Amino acid sequence: MTPTLGKDPAPRLSRTDIARRAALDLPDGGIVNLGIGIPALCSDLLPEGVELRYQAENGILGFSDMHTKLDGDPNVMDAGGNFPKLVPGMAFFDSVESFNLIRGGHIDVTVLGGLQVSGKGDLANWMIPKRGIGSIGGGMDLAANARRVIVAMEHTTRDNKPKIVNECTFPLTAPGCVDEIITDIAVIRVNEGRMVLMEAAPGWAPEHVQALTEPELAVSDTFTVFRTSKS
Repeated sequence: MTPTLGKDPAPRLSRTDIARRAALDLPDGGIVNLGIGIPALCSDLLPEGVELRYQAENGILGFSDMHTKLDGDPNVMDAGGNFPKLVPGMAFFDSVESFNLIRGGHIDVTVLGGLQVSGKGDLANWMIPKRGIGSIGGGMDLAANARRVIVAMEHTTRDNKPKIVNECTFPLTAPGCVDEIITDIAVIRVNEGRMVLMEAAPGWAPEHVQALTEPELAVSDTFTVFRTSKS
């Protein structure tokens, strides 16, 4: 289906709101890896009572809260340049062990940013070809090996072109890896190559979301407006 672009029917959600919604789907007690950008905001937006153990590719496991940039220890940083607070049971190891943890399937959920997601759940999030630069980092390993992959991103580019596309035109991070997409207008599940619209931002109907999405969306029987708390 070719999108019909026009004026938004209602305001889009903020980056913080996207992260807040993504945080609702993080499992209590789980091991979670957060990507740079919107995903990193999830750590400050967990629902009350939810406790996680965060993992960072550079070799940290078991942290939760972060120091500010001014208070952080430059010798204790995660892969995104943030400063985890030391807590009992926190573990440090080299990057080889860290990637063994990832490739061994021990990460319950990773939340990653996205440049494009295809209708089949392929993810491209590390390079825009016309810029010619990018670093795939640990994204490839996380996307391919985490038990669940959530992509948190804006629904469209700055010039309002869909980022959820029939086929990715940017270099892939991993094929068929995405389980859920959370954007500033929708929550979409990817199930066996089928995209299901679960939720939409207030004021957005399914047809509005479809107009900004290339693959055809099935509307869930439980379709609702964005959740703000676990249910």
